[in-house]
Amino acid sequence: MQLVVDWDGTVTVRDSLLMVVEAFGDASLEPEFDAALAEGRMTHREVMEAEFATVRARLDEVVAYVVARAEVRPGLGELVARFDPLVLSSSFHETIEPVLAREGVAARVRANRVDPRPDGWRIRWESDSECDVCGQPCKRGALPPGPVVYVGDGFSDRCAALAAERVFARAGLASYLHGEGVPYERFETLHDVAAALS
Repeated sequence: MQLVVDWDGTVTVRDSLLMVVEAFGDASLEPEFDAALAEGRMTHREVMEAEFATVRARLDEVVAYVVARAEVRPGLGELVARFDPLVLSSSFHETIEPVLAREGVAARVRANRVDPRPDGWRIRWESDSECDVCGQPCKRGALPPGPVVYVGDGFSDRCAALAAERVFARAGLASYLHGEGVPYERFETLHDVAAALS
């Protein structure tokens, strides 16, 4: 059974994508995007593309900001050392890998990439593909073959979590799974996940 772990809000305490948009983009659009996502008027991909089109900062400036401020949940090093999880994220290699390096953790990462243009960032989609199940671009198609344990927290984790044999969830993902009657195990730290898998 392979362990797959989301990044933003799961490994990180706070969503680093949201941190970037708030610091370098137009965060005033967030309520509108959140409503459009909840009501099905925009896909998660469309929301992310619209959010990051408002970011015009240099990549090195953004990476330095994220590395200085992104807090990682306790237990990441233990989880990676013991279970070799795949970090599967809608976020970007360019912002994930420097935080892993800061933590001294070498983890496998499957994520998207960013083209940081001065007229607005563009996302190069690599981990989120069109899904026959949910009808949206999502992470399910990027799951490794075979049985999976999935750890996540948010909207982008929903379809992938439904494909897993066992799910650890918190925040919005936990609420969604509860509403769908899908069993899951709660976690707050990554030590919790490691202990439950032992």
